[in-house]
Amino acid sequence: MNNIEKILNELYIIDPSFKSQEGEIKNIIQELLKSKPEIKIDENFINRLREQLQLSARLRGAGFQGRHSFWEEVFGKRTGLALAGGLVSLFIVLAIMPVFRQFGTTNIPAGDDIVAVDEEKTITKDDKGGIVVKKDDGAGGEKIVAGFLKFESEKEFRDYLALADSNYYGGMGMGGMVTGMAEMGISMDAKTEMSAPASSAEPERFSGTNVQVKGIDEPDIVKTNGKEIYFSSTGYGYYTRPMPMFESNETIVGDMGILPPEYNQPDTKIIKAFPPAGLAEKGAIKKNGNLLLKDNILVVLENNNNSLSGYDVTSPDSPKEKWAINLKDNNSIVQARLYAGKIYLITNTWINRSNPCPMPLFIQDGKTISIPCLDIYHPQIPISSEAVYNISTIDVATGNITKGISFVGSYNSTIYMSQNAVYVAYSYNGDQFELYYDFFKESENLVPAWMMERFTKVKGYDLSQQAKMAEFETIMNEFRRSLSDDDSLKFENEMTNKMSDYVKKHKRDLTKTDIVKINIDDLKVETIGIVPGSLLNQFSLDEYEKNLRVAVTVGENFLWGARIETENDIYVLDKNLKVVGSAQGLGAGERIYSARFIGDKGYLVTFRQTDPFYVLDLSNPNNPQVKGELKIPGYSSYLDPIAENRILGIGKEGSEVKISLFDVSSPTNPQEVSKYILKEYWSDILNTHHAFLSDEKHKIFFLPGSNGGYVFSYENDSLKLQKAVSDMQAKRALFINDYLYIVGENKIVVLNETDWETVNELVF
Repeated sequence: MNNIEKILNELYIIDPSFKSQEGEIKNIIQELLKSKPEIKIDENFINRLREQLQLSARLRGAGFQGRHSFWEEVFGKRTGLALAGGLVSLFIVLAIMPVFRQFGTTNIPAGDDIVAVDEEKTITKDDKGGIVVKKDDGAGGEKIVAGFLKFESEKEFRDYLALADSNYYGGMGMGGMVTGMAEMGISMDAKTEMSAPASSAEPERFSGTNVQVKGIDEPDIVKTNGKEIYFSSTGYGYYTRPMPMFESNETIVGDMGILPPEYNQPDTKIIKAFPPAGLAEKGAIKKNGNLLLKDNILVVLENNNNSLSGYDVTSPDSPKEKWAINLKDNNSIVQARLYAGKIYLITNTWINRSNPCPMPLFIQDGKTISIPCLDIYHPQIPISSEAVYNISTIDVATGNITKGISFVGSYNSTIYMSQNAVYVAYSYNGDQFELYYDFFKESENLVPAWMMERFTKVKGYDLSQQAKMAEFETIMNEFRRSLSDDDSLKFENEMTNKMSDYVKKHKRDLTKTDIVKINIDDLKVETIGIVPGSLLNQFSLDEYEKNLRVAVTVGENFLWGARIETENDIYVLDKNLKVVGSAQGLGAGERIYSARFIGDKGYLVTFRQTDPFYVLDLSNPNNPQVKGELKIPGYSSYLDPIAENRILGIGKEGSEVKISLFDVSSPTNPQEVSKYILKEYWSDILNTHHAFLSDEKHKIFFLPGSNGGYVFSYENDSLKLQKAVSDMQAKRALFINDYLYIVGENKIVVLNETDWETVNELVF
């Protein structure tokens, strides 16, 4: 599949109506690719594209309008692209532009000095709850190399934003909080099956939502208590109805004569589910969004991201609102977790540059809850800062907001929550001046001695990184002007070749990730750690026996046009986030597509042209080891521990969904024991792990596709398509006793898991 087709397919997944303007959109994408030929259209690019599309869809829904000058501002007047298609074309531009900006050829933004993981560092806390990491500066003192600190004034906040903006727009953009939160895998502990006393009215077992950490629930569009199903429909689902071929009074649309779709009203349906013979819609809440369920309280996090409400659903036919929290303008819900009767709510506030704080967050009982500047944390190193993220705790029963912590962040921020702590991770690029200085110091005779003397003076100045880079460029321009054309050509070639050697040697110094550990009880900062590279998403992090395991990709950066061959590393950090062990250099030339940590084992998939599947032994935190590797076509972007010593991989091979079953009983010799190619371009499992369900009792799993729902058996190490259910927009599946309920926008289908016959249906 070529680059244009990849992008088009992503657009169609988000909004099928784009197909009607395919020709125009192709022209737009071609112009974008021409203007940025260095763009690599890989899975990382596609994930960022999908993220930006969803963001732009919210802007479009809010009536956002743009102008042609947007093109000239970002690409320059040379593009000459006419936006004849109106709003839809502008929407494509708004959606794709941030992705192209991130992956285009750019400079590295300045940041504080970075430190190798094996160097000794000092971690200290300040009297405001902040934390800093220091190292020896080589002159008898210490310098800060990382930190998570509170602002001391509104002016400091404004100055930080200005510095972060100059880093972002002049350098490499950062990736995503939204992606990190949306794309999370599950661990072996996350297989959720709940039980209830056996009786005529109570089921013996029922499934829960796939979650990352056992005991910590995650919001999803479907929840069940074993008796009722709560389903939040999108309101955009429709199904094809038979077309009356000879009715002249019907309006026919399109070449195929398809009638306009039938839309379901968005709401949260309360459905009597057990026993399946009594399947019926009992009530509804006139709100829709992701759901959380605790005892008899159903929490709705609205799709428009401006409120969350708690409903007493003791009586399914008459749910009653118990509490509500409304978000102020410019706030939205990012994610939430439910643990020990409390909701850990993550919101973001788009920063008003002209009047940044105090920042109003919520309205509850007529009162506004705001954040003052002095309560907002920031990384010591300026990162792209589009928003302030806030983590609040909310009592499920009463809706009372108790504690919170706020920090500036970007799309690249990642949050992972265990039963002990909340981890906030953010990536940044190294000090560009320091890197160039070190490069010229290592590259003898590449530049004359007078240049190195001036570089050394600049290095010693008490200047910002931006000011030092300005001085560096001035010195370089003076040197270039002194060269003849022949010498200039020679210098450029020498520079590029030597730089390639340098960045290969120092690839782990180019990008770093800081990880902040926040106590789950009081939401106070505990400690901070540093690892090279950048994270893929949330399940690149995993806490096990007080250690944190981290999977990163290094080398996704370059200097002076010298591209670096990527590699992938695993790091183990202790409870104080000090690196105690690592396994480096996996998948040369590739990047991480999925990671899964299960007990003292780890599984990693990297990808370029084939799918290397790695088995890691993490039983000794001080000495992580790669035990086995398997290379197969395609890639797996979702890994699930489906059974003991069996890992299920779901991804793509070519343009179709691929399912692989791996035997990892011998860590040194993993095997793909079964494989199935599904005639689907996409499954929602590749977007969210919540769409996946497995039932260990019957050795089956479910995945949705664009054409229906699919039930697979993995018994006897053989992938078999047990049941396909068509004529529905399948979203999720759950089981109650031995009945599988497939939930779609237009209906629910109940299957008997003993013979796979349909026992009941409920059409909405």
